[in-house]
Amino acid sequence: DEFISSPPRKTVRFGGTLTEILLKYEKGDTTDFELLKHQLSDPDIKDAQIINWLHEFRAAVAYLTKELEQLVNILLKLPWLRRSREVVEEYLGFLGNLVSAQTVHLRPCLRMIVSLFVPPRITIREDDVDISDSDDDDENISENFDTCHRALQTVARYVPSTPQFLMPILVEFFPFINKSERTLECYVHNLLRVTVYLPTLRLQILELIIEKLLKLDVSTPQQDIEDAEETANNHASEEKSTEEGLFAMEEDEDKKGNKVVSPSIERMAHPLAERLDILMTILFSYIKDVCHVDGKLDISNTKDLYRDLVSVFDKLILPTHGSCHVQYFMFYICSFKLGLAEAFLDHLWKKLQDPNNPSVIRQTAGSYIGSFLARAKFIPIVTVKACLDLLVNWLHKYIDNQDTGANAYCDVALHGPFYSTCQAVFYTLIFRHKQLLDGNLRKGLSYLQSLNFERIVMCQLNPLKICIPSVVNLFAAITRKYQLVFCYTIIERNNRQFIPVVRSGTGGDLVQTCTNPLDSFFPFDPYILKRSKKTIDPMYQFWEELSAEDLENLKKPIKKGTSEDEDDDFLKGETPQNDGVVEIAPNSYESNTRSPVSIGSPADCYVPYPL
Repeated sequence: DEFISSPPRKTVRFGGTLTEILLKYEKGDTTDFELLKHQLSDPDIKDAQIINWLHEFRAAVAYLTKELEQLVNILLKLPWLRRSREVVEEYLGFLGNLVSAQTVHLRPCLRMIVSLFVPPRITIREDDVDISDSDDDDENISENFDTCHRALQTVARYVPSTPQFLMPILVEFFPFINKSERTLECYVHNLLRVTVYLPTLRLQILELIIEKLLKLDVSTPQQDIEDAEETANNHASEEKSTEEGLFAMEEDEDKKGNKVVSPSIERMAHPLAERLDILMTILFSYIKDVCHVDGKLDISNTKDLYRDLVSVFDKLILPTHGSCHVQYFMFYICSFKLGLAEAFLDHLWKKLQDPNNPSVIRQTAGSYIGSFLARAKFIPIVTVKACLDLLVNWLHKYIDNQDTGANAYCDVALHGPFYSTCQAVFYTLIFRHKQLLDGNLRKGLSYLQSLNFERIVMCQLNPLKICIPSVVNLFAAITRKYQLVFCYTIIERNNRQFIPVVRSGTGGDLVQTCTNPLDSFFPFDPYILKRSKKTIDPMYQFWEELSAEDLENLKKPIKKGTSEDEDDDFLKGETPQNDGVVEIAPNSYESNTRSPVSIGSPADCYVPYPL
């Protein structure tokens, strides 16, 4: 009965051998050819049939010319990936034979393989309407991706020019940023795997990935991310209080005792930030894996990857204003070895001092130097001093050249790189002054006095007027405390002279009191993506709490002359009015309920006017 009721195996062949069918087709007899196409397109085709057909096609690839492109496309649509091992091996052999004999089909083969770099969609239909909304969580997905890479390596082995044809296809198939996190994650992961066996494509693939990450980054301003987190936290708190009020039962108490961590704690509330977080985690993992062999740093691999990443940094990151997270790939790789951090600083220094570079690039390079020196824990104080010496000497030479000239007046359009360098020096001093003075106060003070900040502050170019007030205020407080320079007369004069600047924007003319065209840009401000920040936090210098003595020195406020939306992350934390102590938990996002942006940032500073 079982034999009678079971359907017959589809092994029936029509029209003779494959060679005979193709020869008939060349002579104009298409009947068997159409039947062949129909059999290959059958959704219920069996493994045995696929193997038989592929075996014949491998022997007849010489016939599969451009004229039979339609037939080849049907073969490329065969459901081979989720079949038996025998089908997979036969198909890989067919691909190799096809591209080596008929390179005209190289592009379609590559497109087919790359299309498999993302998980397939689950097809769900209701009343003939496709309501598919999720990726297939196939437990064999990792194995399937391995097979895809084997296929790509097979093609590349037979056709050495594969990389130049592959790259445009990788660009074309990159998923839109509104696709699911899983789709983006799989595609980026597979792109990075390609760089392992096609190293000539690594630079282009890194450029492609980082370009997409940048678009995600600038589409999700830090304030939007923080607002979404705050809203989600408030919503979660309300739900929790409601649940506790309604369902205070014994079984609930038992569940609470288990302290199961909800996966939502790891998720970002903002959907684009969630995608960016996942992709940044993958990028950091890739950098670590490439640079380390058997757990040890491989100097040669690391240098090669560093060169590629610096190239991407120059091309994409430096000209982009408003990114908050993507630039941290340079921060991360530089943490592996001091030589890399010094090479990066030297690279930025050359950008800054080269007059042939556009002014905005030079200013951004200055911002990167200041932010990197201030925030990177792995940079020793001896390197900080060496960089300060370079920067300050350049400032003094700049003043020498300008002080007597026709342009010796305060104008950010004329002297942008100078002001950016001043701000980098001031910012570095704010974060590093305790280390500079640590151990031997007399020696440290002697070093700081040798930098001659007084001449920089008092010069005709008036950097205190251009640098953002948050930096100026703390710099003034610190330099007064150690009697290095007295800034307050100049600050008061600048405040009296402060004139609003009219700026044209997309919404019309805006009156702002900001004169810094870089909008207080510090590229290594606190990193707030939950998963990937675990990689950055251990090597990141957070802003430390102000001591009681420092707070005593920072009492009388000064007009800031800056719009609220222009304030830098650096100084958005609020000093509580009742106790005068700045409570900051550097490594905990959730603990700061007042203002998430203040994590790792100094409190709003106040200038201590002399009595």
